[in-house]
Amino acid sequence: SHRPKNSNLCNTRETMAKKSVFLTYILWLIGGIFGLHHLYLERDAQAFVWWCTLGGYVGFGWLRDIFHIPEYVAEANGDKEYTENHVRHVRKTGKPPFSGTRFCGMIIVAYLWSSVFWLAIPEEEVGGINWRWLIIFVPLACALGVWTVGNIGKEKGTIHWALYGAYATLPLYWYFDDDSTWRITVLSLCGMLYMSLWCSYLYFNAKFTDSEGEEIKMSEAIHHFFTSPLWTDLMQSLNDVWVYAQHHGWYEVWKQLIDLSDPHGEQNAYRILDVSSGATQQEITAKWRALSREYHPDKVKDPAMKQAAQEKFMQIQQAYENLSKIKSKRSRRNKKYTPD
Repeated sequence: SHRPKNSNLCNTRETMAKKSVFLTYILWLIGGIFGLHHLYLERDAQAFVWWCTLGGYVGFGWLRDIFHIPEYVAEANGDKEYTENHVRHVRKTGKPPFSGTRFCGMIIVAYLWSSVFWLAIPEEEVGGINWRWLIIFVPLACALGVWTVGNIGKEKGTIHWALYGAYATLPLYWYFDDDSTWRITVLSLCGMLYMSLWCSYLYFNAKFTDSEGEEIKMSEAIHHFFTSPLWTDLMQSLNDVWVYAQHHGWYEVWKQLIDLSDPHGEQNAYRILDVSSGATQQEITAKWRALSREYHPDKVKDPAMKQAAQEKFMQIQQAYENLSKIKSKRSRRNKKYTPD
């Protein structure tokens, strides 16, 4: 039997209509920052958003598309396996799951479109008419940004809630009339929302591996940290500092912190020479001579150990010079203030 000619023609057209992954990647490479590959796949809304934002928020979406192009092509071709998986997922979840990427995209595009509309309104009269009343349509541009990003791909929704929310917050446009205040506020809110998503991931889902190779949830680790000796000892130390400051003043606390930081390298020098902080100059000199003989590079024949001995020898010399200088200054100062 033979297939009808018209049937063969339809099949040929269907085959020609199939989108190519290879061609999509080529279009992504040469014009993806303007949404050319999305235009080819008939994802017109995403193509327009990419064109407006130079590749989805200055190239971030363009780079992300590298990993999603096979999925986009399968969707455009009506791939059977892709469609079945999508239907199965929709039946399982009941409603589209929350997407942090899409949510941030809604905020950015809505802010961009509403800002452009706002800037396009003439500040002065044109033709004897004051056009500032067009500000009433700024929330519409904002809602269109939310709706457009929300309807990219197979996700579908109405503009109603975005429109209600945009007009409900319209008074904020006048409250934040200063452009810099508005921008800073919006970016701060976006930043807090974005960081909250990361915090949620880290607390509820993130895991790390301990020294024994066992996985531990971040939430459990945080809970145990606040009962660990490290935290309890730290809190006890802070409490001791507070009590000390109440009796002696914060200036005394500051002086102790300066001394503990070893700004002159005195404590480190005592450690290198292995002498106590109360050692005399004679004891320090005797220890320096003994260590210098022990770690002198000329005594070491092994080339691999010679470098280590030389570094140790230099540390000993520097420690001795530092302590001698400090002792000398301290001695002169004591003589200066000694009563006759």
